[in-house]
Amino acid sequence: MANWCSNTVVFEGNPETIEQIKWLFQTMAEKEKQEQKGQLPEFVNQYNGGYFFDLYLQNTEADTFEYQTKWSPNIEIIKEIAEHYKVDFVQDYEEMGCLIYGRAIFTDNQLTDIYLEDEEFDQYEYDEESDCYHFEDEEYDNDGEILGILLERKIKHQTLNTKH
Repeated sequence: MANWCSNTVVFEGNPETIEQIKWLFQTMAEKEKQEQKGQLPEFVNQYNGGYFFDLYLQNTEADTFEYQTKWSPNIEIIKEIAEHYKVDFVQDYEEMGCLIYGRAIFTDNQLTDIYLEDEEFDQYEYDEESDCYHFEDEEYDNDGEILGILLERKIKHQTLNTKH
């Protein structure tokens, strides 16, 4: 049985094109419910995997799409959609069973995938007795906030390094 990777993607482009992408995702979501299997857009190679499951539009104002994939994020499929519609995107993803946590950014036809590595996951620990996480002399109820801090630091560091 596959581990499920949670994905959130926001496409950025002109409003008419974003409406077309919303229609595409809504169509795939309806088709998934009817067929009871993962979906891909028709213009994407059906043999590369990356199928969308449990698709839904989280926030109609921000046009935030959420969905599941098996094992890992489907960044290349999202990139194909973005290239097809000539838009940019930001995709956040996580699958904690395999310690996958990151963000893919596609801007000006340039893809950047920033993700946490083993040494970042080793920067905090879980204390069973207190049922909380310890990170930099602070206690947290869950690791979500810690992972967010670590990823934002890595993104900022990488952004600073690419500007110099």
